[in-house]
Amino acid sequence: MAKTSSDGTKTAADHTTVSGRSIKALYTAEDLAPNVEHTGPGQFPYTRGIHTSGYGGKLWTMRQFSGFGTPSATNHRYQELLAAGGTGLSVAFDLPTLMGRDPDHQLSKGEVGKCGVSVASLADMEQLFDGIRLDQITTSMTINSPAAIIFAMYLVVAEQQGIKWAQLSGTIQNDILKEYIAQKEYIFPPRPSMRLITDTFEFCTQKVPRWNPISVSGYHIREAGATALQELAFTLRDGIEYVRYGINAGLNVDSFAPRMSFFFNAHNDFFEEIAKFRAARTLWAHVMRDRFGATDERSWKLRFHTQTAGVSLTAQEPYNNVVRTALQALAAVMGGTNSLHTNSLDEALSLPTKEAALLALRTQQVIAHESGVPNYVDPLGGSYFVERLTRDMEQGASEYFQRIDDLGGMVEAIEEGFPQREVASSAYRFQQEVESEERQVVGVNAFTSENKATVGTLYIDEDTATTQCAKLGDLRERRNATAVSLALDQLRDAATGSNNLMPPLLESVRVYATLGEICDVLREVWGEYEEATSI
Repeated sequence: MAKTSSDGTKTAADHTTVSGRSIKALYTAEDLAPNVEHTGPGQFPYTRGIHTSGYGGKLWTMRQFSGFGTPSATNHRYQELLAAGGTGLSVAFDLPTLMGRDPDHQLSKGEVGKCGVSVASLADMEQLFDGIRLDQITTSMTINSPAAIIFAMYLVVAEQQGIKWAQLSGTIQNDILKEYIAQKEYIFPPRPSMRLITDTFEFCTQKVPRWNPISVSGYHIREAGATALQELAFTLRDGIEYVRYGINAGLNVDSFAPRMSFFFNAHNDFFEEIAKFRAARTLWAHVMRDRFGATDERSWKLRFHTQTAGVSLTAQEPYNNVVRTALQALAAVMGGTNSLHTNSLDEALSLPTKEAALLALRTQQVIAHESGVPNYVDPLGGSYFVERLTRDMEQGASEYFQRIDDLGGMVEAIEEGFPQREVASSAYRFQQEVESEERQVVGVNAFTSENKATVGTLYIDEDTATTQCAKLGDLRERRNATAVSLALDQLRDAATGSNNLMPPLLESVRVYATLGEICDVLREVWGEYEEATSI
């Protein structure tokens, strides 16, 4: 906001408020915090990046999120993305799959294949990756409560391709805590859900050493309305909780922490996002070394994927979303992301069309090969403003850590409703600012146009549900029902006891038990989570 000086000219205001923060128009050396650790990239605490050469040795992985309809339709899209130069796959699952329900369940009606691909059994996973060698790509799978089951399906497909598990690289999101905080796609209560995660940690450490068994996700927390600071704080505190549970389960911290990864949102405030990424690396390095005593340098290094902000996209004037996505992607690259997904311009209206998904990938390629930005490591390092904002982010997140520690940990904080209330309050404030026009959204409440641009949309009809239900019925007729029953009984015994759950999950998958059947066994043993109402 401008102010008028004594001679009548317009000058910048001394301060303005952005996302609840007071920001000055000019920062100087006096604004830098004392006793700041001035280290280079590749050096603890990695504020300037975990690699000394930045992207000099290797660009970030360009990973496009895709999944819709049937596994065969999504497989076709994967083949197109890989042919267009994509370097990794990121799987979106439909709501029934995320909730551990088969497509013929009554609660699945109207949702099969609509917001992602429908995967109900090993047969679907086989079709999803048909013709794609799993040892030649990295795959990220965005699923949480049934993550261990979906991961088991992926491992069995690798077996069928003759690929050793030790050759596989990729990530299963497997982050249940953010579901209770933000996305609400949970099935089981928090404590047995945490057991599933630590069992996956242990299994990957022993059998799938190049796989990331968790991607601690701030993305969905931000999409639910959190501020950048809350996204940073709650994400890293979730990570702390997973480490704590892993250690309590008897694992050595350096046996699993190096394979933990993170997933952040890249939103509209360009410098704030860059500072958030820099602060995340710094905080995690200190947490792992000083709080948990990790001695392996890989445990100190925070590796993260970024996705541009879906919640920032607008149905009004959708071509504006191309510009938003480009700026957000540039912030992620300047913040040192290790992999990146760029949203498509039509995502406020539908699942991405082929053309929109290709343009989103091209956005990354232009940044990578035409902008020159990847040639420089942490190019804003030393900026008075960015360094101060980075330190402010660190301090604010540390204060949140203490508040959650005082509650006993993140599981206890979730049970008490603390992070849920914080996010809900921020979302409410944001919406108030938009409706009062204090916050301007181009094409929505500012600079609107009577000329309405239209874009094509991808429509998923009910034929997908019919196809998937028919396939499921045929599978149940063809499989060995006795073997399925025996495998599910063994899974039930394991869930009641304390043995690692991955072996019985793998055996259930191999005999073509369905996702819904497996989850129903766990529901029977553990129950389903119901969130308490908090005001």
